[in-house]
Amino acid sequence: MSDEIFTHEQYLSPMTWRYGSAAMRAAWSEAGKRRTWRRIWVALATVQAEVGLVRAEQVDDLRAHQDDVDLARAHALEAELKHDLMAEVHTYAEQCPVGGGIIHLGATSMDVEDNADALRLAHALDLVIGRLRRVLGGFLDQVEAWADTPSMAFTHLQPAEPTTIGYRLAQHAQDLATDLDDVERMRAELRGKGFKGAVGTSASYEELLHGTGIDSFELERRILVQIGLEPFEVATQTAPRKQEFRILSALASLGQTLYKFAADLRILQSPPLGEWAEPFGAKQIGSSAMPFKRNPINAENMDSLARLLAALPRVAWDNAAHSYLERTLDDSANRRFVLPDAFLLADELLVRAERLITGLRVDEVAAQRLMRTYGPFAATERLLMETARRGADRQVMHEVIREHAMVAWAALRTGADNPLVEALVVDPRVLAHATTDEARSWLDASGYVGAAPARARRLVATVRARLAAGEAS
Repeated sequence: MSDEIFTHEQYLSPMTWRYGSAAMRAAWSEAGKRRTWRRIWVALATVQAEVGLVRAEQVDDLRAHQDDVDLARAHALEAELKHDLMAEVHTYAEQCPVGGGIIHLGATSMDVEDNADALRLAHALDLVIGRLRRVLGGFLDQVEAWADTPSMAFTHLQPAEPTTIGYRLAQHAQDLATDLDDVERMRAELRGKGFKGAVGTSASYEELLHGTGIDSFELERRILVQIGLEPFEVATQTAPRKQEFRILSALASLGQTLYKFAADLRILQSPPLGEWAEPFGAKQIGSSAMPFKRNPINAENMDSLARLLAALPRVAWDNAAHSYLERTLDDSANRRFVLPDAFLLADELLVRAERLITGLRVDEVAAQRLMRTYGPFAATERLLMETARRGADRQVMHEVIREHAMVAWAALRTGADNPLVEALVVDPRVLAHATTDEARSWLDASGYVGAAPARARRLVATVRARLAAGEAS
């Protein structure tokens, strides 16, 4: 803390400069936190002046210096006092010759710090919600654009049956809509500690307010109206730490959704499939050793960051579980990391996800190649059903298809084209129940996508209506 100049000659967190947006970094800045502390002290003093506990000119003095944060002085005082909030109290008081003596009257540290953290959480959640809405909108646009385009689906990383590109994207959009619901719910339910004193009983405030005509409930209400916060009904020295666990869990869930999207993109960008690709700049370098490489660096970065985000709710879980009796201090240090880091990680994930989904490259030729190669295997299900409807023995026909399929898989392994369709449409056991043209049409997998296009469009309509309702409210 003695050196207020930070350069790349020292360790800096990647969150300081590499990951997360400027807006999210500002939301968790040290100066911003201290300005919020001062805003709360002004609100406390303002209400105390209304009931005659302090003078109006004292409050005016505090308000005049509310934004004059001096981190160098506060850190110098903290080196002596070993208490960051009291160092800020003394710094603020030095700047306020008239009002300095009333700062923090009746309060305990967490009356200020926990309410300030709740305000920072509110702002950070608003940033996440705004960016998440844009990302979700980008997914919906792509779902609509590709709702009808056939593509091979894979289960167990093995070719299965056809789907559509839009329907595959709709799975991610649906999960993002769930994440938006969760994050918005946490924002709506967000609470601060309120003003309840050292162990949550409001004893100091009740003592101060004796004879003023109001009680601690009214004092708390008036202060929180000024700062725009709702309180928990009960608290100890701190706000319930379960709230932070729930918020970080919602962010981790969002990270899981984006992880899967990025992972799917990585698989589909692999040249043997080649159906999707992330944007690649004209001068972008994929590898220092292999100039031809087009590595999915954004998707890989997302999976790396999401993996870290997934670990943070565990720390918040411990903070809530180990807040013994009315409080312990063993959450204080790690909360300086886990709260901002969780939001900066989520923010960076959303930034990159928006870049990927809006710039997503779909190679229809590759999709068609995959359909030609693997689609006939899936289409045999239709051949089996149609011939059975015409009186074929289902078990016999299953064996016919299996025999030809095994030969076709062997041919594919040698690099040959898939011979399955041509083999089946001339097999006498098939022709006993269908013409060659009928059998060939049944084995065209491009139309064997069921209700995928309709379901994809229905999801788009449902989520767009939900987004519009949210904007209206």
